[in-house]
Amino acid sequence: MITQPPPDKARDDTQDSAAPRPGIGRLVDSLPGQLFLVTIGLVFTGVALFFFPAAASFRLQWMSDRAEAAHLAALAADVAPEGALGEAEVRTLLMGADAIAVSRVRNGMNELVLFPGPIEGGFVESDLRTTGLWGHLRDTVDVMFAPPGRMLRISAEPMGAPGEVIRVIVRETPLQEELHAFSRRLLLYSGIGAILAGAVIYAALFRLFVRPMRRLAGSMTRFREDPSDPARSIRPSGARGEFGQAEAELARMQSDIRTALTQRERLAALGSAVAKINHDLRNVLASTHLVSDRLAMDSDERVRRMGERLVRAIDRGIRLCEATLEFGRAEESPPARQPVPARALVDEVSLHAGRGDQHGWQNDLSADLVLDADPDQVHRIFLNLFRNAVQALDEHEGEHRLAVTGRCEDGFAVIEIIDTGPGLPPKARDNLFQAFTGSTRRGGTGLGLSIARELARGHEGDVELVRTGKDGTVFAVRLPVSG
Repeated sequence: MITQPPPDKARDDTQDSAAPRPGIGRLVDSLPGQLFLVTIGLVFTGVALFFFPAAASFRLQWMSDRAEAAHLAALAADVAPEGALGEAEVRTLLMGADAIAVSRVRNGMNELVLFPGPIEGGFVESDLRTTGLWGHLRDTVDVMFAPPGRMLRISAEPMGAPGEVIRVIVRETPLQEELHAFSRRLLLYSGIGAILAGAVIYAALFRLFVRPMRRLAGSMTRFREDPSDPARSIRPSGARGEFGQAEAELARMQSDIRTALTQRERLAALGSAVAKINHDLRNVLASTHLVSDRLAMDSDERVRRMGERLVRAIDRGIRLCEATLEFGRAEESPPARQPVPARALVDEVSLHAGRGDQHGWQNDLSADLVLDADPDQVHRIFLNLFRNAVQALDEHEGEHRLAVTGRCEDGFAVIEIIDTGPGLPPKARDNLFQAFTGSTRRGGTGLGLSIARELARGHEGDVELVRTGKDGTVFAVRLPVSG
């Protein structure tokens, strides 16, 4: 057996699920936290974009310096007496150039200039003449994480000897150590600069965007807690731009909502008062109706005419009272949708609306048209429209015809109610769907079309006036179809 939680408990659970999350979750959910994380991300991205090219430039300069030093050592070897160098002189020149061995290519000849003996260990190549930017970036990362003891062979074109190629073998460990030291200094200084720049950017964005947005959000929250309190409305700051415009529009919206709530409270109080007196009023009207019926049957013609007028006036009063109570009820309940055959429904509703053979009834709806709607609410929609059409035909002396046609459009049925009545007067068209103002008949309440549209929109559809004139009126009802 499954037990449902009490309403209060369920409400508490809902509120708990909407509450801010603690810790990092709260930081991510808040606008300042999101701005902070974005700023941090941009700062680190900027540091990374600056760091790797700078480190690659440092490595390139280091290797260029070693190549130039090796070129100078080769020149020193060239001016040696009798062109021969002893082992001590070779080691001295190589130590001065921080090199292990030096060779060059001159006039198409590959020449070993300084070579102390066999060299053992792994080699990596770096040709400064052909390696591009991405190659230097890749090799820089490789050097930073390379194992110790590796050797590097550098190929470059000396500045003082265009056309020659100098090749020098050096130990990579000194480059790695200097690159690590340079990286630490670079990260320290760039990090400090980036943090300062990020703080300034964050402060500027917070002032320009976050504070106005939090002010708008806070005003909405306070207003929701007590919309009737004028002190909870936002006071526009008068700032220019979108935020100033949003504050002004929010202030207007809150004022309109407060006015609407006040009117709603007054209407609710009025409806409650009318509901309380409805029983007594109907009793009074019923008693008066009996008296007026007797007056209408009096032998005196003048008394009889006065009684008939009184009967009509009392009937209008009863209808107005009933319509007012019906319209003043709470909002319509959500439609309980189910398949509804449109053709059979329209035939049934037209009979209840009082259409007779003299109205030339014509139902052109397909028998396969099935609506996805609440049967009772759809019945009320068409009943209001058919009653208006039948009353218009009763007051018309020309051709009497009441027809219904339909078609499907994008998952909706568009059903048109066509009558050959006298059409709607221009004054009635402006407020056709407004309660108590859209009536075209004496004694009418103007609620029928208003209720019909409200029910149709509850089905995500609508009721519209297609056309009206001397040749008749056409209303269209848009409702979803089944399947």
